[in-house]
Amino acid sequence: MIEIKTPEFPESIADGEIATWHVKVGESVRRDQILVDIETDKVVIEVVAPADGVLQKILKKEGETVFAEEVLGEFEAGDVSLPDADEDLETPEDGGSSATAQLASPAARKIADENKIDVTSVAGTGKGGRVTKEDIIKAVAAAEQQTPAPSPASKAESLVNTPSVVAGERVERRVPMTRLRASIARRLVDAQQNAAMLTTFNEVDMQAIIDLRNRYKDDFEKAHGGTRLGFMSFFVRASVEALKRFPAVNASIDGNDIVYHGYQDIGVAVGSSRGLVVPVLREADSLTLAEIEEQVRGYGIKARDGKLSIEDMTGGTFTISNGGVFGSLLSTPILNPPQTGILGMHKIQERPMAVDGEILIRPMMYLAMSYDHRLIDGQEAVRFLVTIKDFLEEPARILLDI
Repeated sequence: MIEIKTPEFPESIADGEIATWHVKVGESVRRDQILVDIETDKVVIEVVAPADGVLQKILKKEGETVFAEEVLGEFEAGDVSLPDADEDLETPEDGGSSATAQLASPAARKIADENKIDVTSVAGTGKGGRVTKEDIIKAVAAAEQQTPAPSPASKAESLVNTPSVVAGERVERRVPMTRLRASIARRLVDAQQNAAMLTTFNEVDMQAIIDLRNRYKDDFEKAHGGTRLGFMSFFVRASVEALKRFPAVNASIDGNDIVYHGYQDIGVAVGSSRGLVVPVLREADSLTLAEIEEQVRGYGIKARDGKLSIEDMTGGTFTISNGGVFGSLLSTPILNPPQTGILGMHKIQERPMAVDGEILIRPMMYLAMSYDHRLIDGQEAVRFLVTIKDFLEEPARILLDI
């Protein structure tokens, strides 16, 4: 009999909460199959089976708080009556021929069953055409995109038609806040209460970036193995160069000390189903545009799948938040402590602008720079934002270091 224990938490995490048991008592599992998810203030930690065997007992139920090295359940190792992963055939219920059988891993089967996905309709990318967990996740995402969102009328109708709801009743639903959401809420409130936060605004003409992107995006994608050239990489590069010129914006306050960082680790705010997370691009100064785009894309996929690790989100000296992807025209971003600055990107919108004495239609974006006034003076914050504006409107400045 083997005790299933909570893994060691990083120093910044004190405890966790049992989110989901993926296996029932008496159910047979393979080695490394996920048994239970533990949700912490920052990430979801997966506890896997130590060997082939059967889960015999669950000691900590969903919703209970657990600490490091605490026993979650008991597991009996041994031979199990599960087909080998390479021989795990998904055969249609109508008894179709083996030619139509589909290889699928147990983890893929479980996710497919939970999301009502027909495994036989998914093209496998694993060895021998086996359908992997990632294949099913992509199929689920594709199905969600194809499913039209219900109209407000249909939503109201579904509530009225619910058996447990009386027609005309004002419906409310109360659910406990997740640990991650509670942690985000607590940090946002702390940021406003413990910092002298102020925001300065400017606008940037995106025409130069758009022309450069349109001209080279196909060649860029071919040269870098399918990585697409977006706008985020330009903003990261512009921020890095501006941080070099204004070290106070790249600093943090620790008690009565000011910590100046000799490196630029840029946090990129990413929305997920569990809440806002900020993975970090480390040593952003040494990254190419392609590497920045690839890392940002990878973090977006990890955030969607709940796979971000503590290491992905630890640290950071400056943050960029892009509300423009959701249509935001203007906002005031909140600081990500202990950082002293955050840049807010917004929607690109065509507006009439005076250019060299003429009225022209230009693609404009509002920029917002929130900063901690305890460390950064107003004129310094304004100059920092103007520097980013100059780099974006004339990208050659980055290459020429001027």
